[in-house]
Amino acid sequence: MTTLIVAGVAVVGVAGCGGSEGSSATGTAGVSTSAEAVLWDPCTEISDELLAAAGVDPGTEESGVGGHAQSGWEICAWDARDFSLTVYTTDKSVEEFEQKPGNVDFQDVTIAGRPGRQFKVEGASKDLGCDVVFPATQGIVQLEILNSPLETGLEDPCVYLARVGEVLVPIFPN
Repeated sequence: MTTLIVAGVAVVGVAGCGGSEGSSATGTAGVSTSAEAVLWDPCTEISDELLAAAGVDPGTEESGVGGHAQSGWEICAWDARDFSLTVYTTDKSVEEFEQKPGNVDFQDVTIAGRPGRQFKVEGASKDLGCDVVFPATQGIVQLEILNSPLETGLEDPCVYLARVGEVLVPIFPN
């Protein structure tokens, strides 16, 4: 059930930032191409050991949104008993996230020594979720926590996010 809710939130977040058609990437020889930027893939780059240390079950991994790849994004999600974790990468900027209607309550945070912008997504699950975007050379890396709507008395999702972030953020690309 949590995965379905995360997929719904992810679709809202992904759809709202647009595609990356026409983006320009620099190849290994420094030659500019019109190919889509190669993004860091959280599904392959985050080890099972780190996921377990972050409190999620590596066996629940789901790539994309509902198992479907999203153009211009790398997305991977995992579940825990009380929350789900999703890590996104895209070539979008932090400013694009700040300008997207529905993204609210932005504030500066530092997690594992890395500055980012924490925010919420308006809607029915606003109080269940917490997101942070970290600028990176490729664009951004986004960390999202969504509390289970089936559990009561859970910690604020931003508390979970900070705890999970201390484990995962050190391996995020700069």
